[in-house]
Amino acid sequence: MRTVGTSAGGVAGERSQLINIAYRLLGSVSEAEDAVQDAYARWYGLSPSRQEEILSPGAWLTTVTSRICLDLLGSARVRRERYVGAWLPEPLPDRTEWNHSGAAGRAGAADPADQIVLDESVTMAFLVVLESMTPAERVAFVLHDVFRYPFAEIAGVLGRTPAASKQLAASARRRLSDAGAPVRADGQADGRTDVVRHVKEAWETKDIAALVRLLNPAAVMTADGGGMVGTVLRPVEGGARIAQYMVAIADKAPGLELLERSVNGVPGLVAQRAGVVVTVASFDVSDGCVNRIWAVRNPEKLRPWTRQG
Repeated sequence: MRTVGTSAGGVAGERSQLINIAYRLLGSVSEAEDAVQDAYARWYGLSPSRQEEILSPGAWLTTVTSRICLDLLGSARVRRERYVGAWLPEPLPDRTEWNHSGAAGRAGAADPADQIVLDESVTMAFLVVLESMTPAERVAFVLHDVFRYPFAEIAGVLGRTPAASKQLAASARRRLSDAGAPVRADGQADGRTDVVRHVKEAWETKDIAALVRLLNPAAVMTADGGGMVGTVLRPVEGGARIAQYMVAIADKAPGLELLERSVNGVPGLVAQRAGVVVTVASFDVSDGCVNRIWAVRNPEKLRPWTRQG
């Protein structure tokens, strides 16, 4: 792990890296920010002499943040058993589009969501698979495979041997492989943008036949309302059933405006009513066909999309 100075500026400069790690570990911007704040509170709670003894404050902060996330992942499993309906990670807007829309045009990049690097390790497809891992697997995999930390240091986070940490990362890798390769954060290269645009057009015109053609017959749609807004509590399976459900939503929500937006680095759709974002949909697309749809409707998870500048 990198070595940084103990000055306030040097320590504060680690914040972006820590937010990126914590979001991938927790799938929640707000929880990631809380974890990083907790780590900094522990750092500033150390005596000056103890701070001076720490050769790499950046490594110390990464270790502490990762341990906090590890504890949160363990308790999250219990909380999500009580969650109403399916739990999905918080979707993230593209920084350029976000600022262009005026939703977060504040100077600087103080907002944690604004500091997260959008790459293949934050696509919804990737984050959903991370949710299937044990907390220890997720920490070992994210720190090693995404951020390239050595297992000797990951072992200190997990309280296990380097060999055991390596085995955890390998197990996590198998889960990813079994679920299929993660979506690349390059929607333009393989026609993914066009597919999402066609879905938008068919949805707007309530064209069930067109939607069925765009959806894999075995497609699955998962929605997250968190019990705060109405939505299906279980995944909708099958392209025909999903198409019918989408059209039914359009019938029940007059005035809904669909916008093409980047969601976690890949093409997605945002639904607005009276200028307020009510749904953010992410898609897993391959071979010109939609395989998965993840629709986040829980308003608490849409805050990065609705903040006003």
